[in-house]
Amino acid sequence: MGKRQSRPWIVSDELWSLIEPLLSEPGPKLVAGRPRVPDRQALCGILFVLHTGIQWEYLPQELGFGSGMTCWRRLAAWNEAGVWEKLHLVLLRKLRSAKKLDWSRAVIDSSHVRAARRAQKRSQPGRPSTARASRSRCR
Repeated sequence: MGKRQSRPWIVSDELWSLIEPLLSEPGPKLVAGRPRVPDRQALCGILFVLHTGIQWEYLPQELGFGSGMTCWRRLAAWNEAGVWEKLHLVLLRKLRSAKKLDWSRAVIDSSHVRAARRAQKRSQPGRPSTARASRSRCR
């Protein structure tokens, strides 16, 4: 959360201290094999792919983030566990307490908030009702 760095996929200690408590402990390994990639490294791999736009399978092993499939699976597991929603609330709370939220630039749209339903219009005498005409017939 401090200054923007030249490699935005590297997670700072400050940000990691907020994220780490939100992650659940991994279950026991069922089969022997490679050791589990640490969560922080997997998160850096996820951020690298999202920042650069490369395909998951082309994540360079030399970076030490694990394979693209490992990072993709970790992203899916964290998404399923609601980690991103929890992190969003933690960051909002932290910014609100520091008085660093600028709501004058906020935008809301129907992809985030469900629109209210319009009230049905009453038909006027002598005019057909248009309330039903605007509804889709597809079901």
